Amino acid sequence: MKRIMVTGGAGFIGSAFVRTMLEKHADWHIVNFDKMTYAGNKDNVKEVDPDRHTFVQGDIADKDTLRKALEGCDAIVNFAADSHVDRSIMGATSFIDTNVTGVYNILECVREFGMERAVFVSTDEVYGSIREGSFTEEDKHGPRNPYSASKAGGELMVLAYRETYGSPVIITRGSNTYGPYQYPEKVMPLFITNAIDDEPLPLYKGGEHNVRDWLYVDDHASGIECALLHGEPGEIYNIAGENERENIVLTHKILELTGKDESLIRLVPDRPGHDFRYSIDASKLKSLGWEPTMNWDEGVARTVDWYRANEAWWRPIKSGEFKEYYLKQYGALK
Repeated sequence: MKRIMVTGGAGFIGSAFVRTMLEKHADWHIVNFDKMTYAGNKDNVKEVDPDRHTFVQGDIADKDTLRKALEGCDAIVNFAADSHVDRSIMGATSFIDTNVTGVYNILECVREFGMERAVFVSTDEVYGSIREGSFTEEDKHGPRNPYSASKAGGELMVLAYRETYGSPVIITRGSNTYGPYQYPEKVMPLFITNAIDDEPLPLYKGGEHNVRDWLYVDDHASGIECALLHGEPGEIYNIAGENERENIVLTHKILELTGKDESLIRLVPDRPGHDFRYSIDASKLKSLGWEPTMNWDEGVARTVDWYRANEAWWRPIKSGEFKEYYLKQYGALK
């Protein structure tokens, strides 16, 4: 594989994959195909080698544009997704367009061009909540919100194309990912940037003790790389951070690292259908040689330091479209 298309490559995890892969693979050229929604940002990839990186603005729900951009590519890694649970509860149409119809369009192009490999990046949320133990790739779908349901729908289409056409597809399911360049609607960058500004941290009441497994973004990127290069077509691979923490523990950690106190915590009405705990077993991917490397305490500290040092990146974001969404979701917190 020498020419790889990365869809959603200007977003959070996609851009980390682009940056990392261009550093590691000197003979790769990446076609970065991104719709440039509110969460897309060309600054996320502004420092990559322009001779080995081609940016194409386009929507995977638009098959004709996708098809033109894919010509000559050996493989595709699909990060393009509407991915925020709260926004999906407000309205799910765009989630279905991207996470189901867009996946279908990619599958059709993969089949038409006879591509070598297609990796579809998904989420541990398709399993639903688990009180004890960890989900394996053999467990059934159990999504409980419109976002995870749309991702599960896209996955089912991927698996159907494998069975029907023998398409060279692989699915990865990552746990909660964090790190630099994450759009501040997600809990970690939201709480970090709010704390920096002495603004309230909106913590879901009733969800304080909900558990998430935290995966550093560079570990997620390397896990996807492992699946792309060494995974078996038709298989699913979990990518776990192995850093489970309660939401209240995360909140206290951010307050500690930003030098702020608990007076900033504001309990807000809980999310409908709020999953209690996500936990996945990554043994299958580990058998291919992958391991997460980032310690949680260090990873969170690095992330806080990055947002402190890069206010020029996130301040314009929080004053634009984000502000309207924030007020709709949380109201004017005091």
